[in-house]
Amino acid sequence: MTPKHEKVDLPIPDRQISDEQVEEYRAIYTELIGFVPPRIQARTDLLSRIDPELLAQQEALREHAMYPDALDVKTAQLMLWAIMLTQLNPAARLHGIAAVRAGATLEELSAAVNLVFLFRGLSAANLGAELIQNMIRDGDVP
Repeated sequence: MTPKHEKVDLPIPDRQISDEQVEEYRAIYTELIGFVPPRIQARTDLLSRIDPELLAQQEALREHAMYPDALDVKTAQLMLWAIMLTQLNPAARLHGIAAVRAGATLEELSAAVNLVFLFRGLSAANLGAELIQNMIRDGDVP
């Protein structure tokens, strides 16, 4: 057994799918939020090397769930914004950005924060306000 302090070199396998296919998976994130978040870059890169079939299944499932016929993109993203705030997940910011890019207003983001407050309390309200302020500061919203 290797001690924890000893470095182990693991070779990085080659991609089993084309770079173009990886970029195709990532394109929806760029369209939705304007960039590919680092964790999504890492997941798509790793799975393109280790398990491209799982990557294809994940992306197909994500697309199916995130774009239901019954909801427009703005509504779905506002719901995801609220759900992630309820979990106190700072990645809610990505869905806030996506909601704004899909037409949501700051008032709609704030209204969702207020609904989350009812069930998650001040921690969620504080996180939501912080994320909105950061999105404004960073130019993620008009």
